[in-house]
Amino acid sequence: MRIHALMDDASRYVIALEAMTYEREIDMLSVFVRAVRKHGPPDAMYLDNGATYRGETLSLSCARMGTTLVHSKPYDAPARGKIERFWRTLREGCLDHIGSLTSLHALNVRLWAWLDEHYHKTPHGALMGKTPLEVFTAAASEPDPFDERKLRAALTVHARRRVRRDNTIAMDGVDWETDLHFLAGQLVSVSRCLVDPSEPPFIDHEGKRFVLHPVDPVRNATRPRSAQNLDEPHVARVAFDPSRALLDKALGRKPEGSR
Repeated sequence: MRIHALMDDASRYVIALEAMTYEREIDMLSVFVRAVRKHGPPDAMYLDNGATYRGETLSLSCARMGTTLVHSKPYDAPARGKIERFWRTLREGCLDHIGSLTSLHALNVRLWAWLDEHYHKTPHGALMGKTPLEVFTAAASEPDPFDERKLRAALTVHARRRVRRDNTIAMDGVDWETDLHFLAGQLVSVSRCLVDPSEPPFIDHEGKRFVLHPVDPVRNATRPRSAQNLDEPHVARVAFDPSRALLDKALGRKPEGSR
């Protein structure tokens, strides 16, 4: 179990907090998406130097949003002092008293209750006795006109993939299938929107979007395959010798095989 959090630097207000099973980039992105939907994209984001926070998708998304992404130096705990202090407060004030739980949901609802009813409303020494909620609310500006369409565009990744002979495509370690059988053996552009990781990837072909679906092994195994080995260079069906064609023309004779 891992807990992900995003904190506003000036007010210590935690704009996103969630416990998840893993600590992967895709998990970090889901927390980031919820924060952006509620508060808009930040001007800058200061993150740990771990692999979870250095992924290409996160970096690209921040660049598209106009967010400056900065990472702390390795083994420089003091540089992350504010969030490290929050983890200690969370542990002492909440986690140490939870006991045994049976689900992530049970843990998350307790985290959110502690955050909203205690942490955000408690005077903070570094805030001159004000609460994180008071400071954050006082500094709140007009919401950024960053709608869902822009968010989806920022978190859509693209990749070039070759369609296999069985009409399957690998994307993010998962095999997907297309119903466009004529694309077998061709290179295509595959896209995926990570706003919702459960959404399937899709192919852009001739200006239209075709959604991929998970491979059905039984159904796929019964489909006919092309006799041509699509992994090999295409063999021309009609032999063509340019020099011989020119010689035939110079001699005024008909090309071999013509009537």
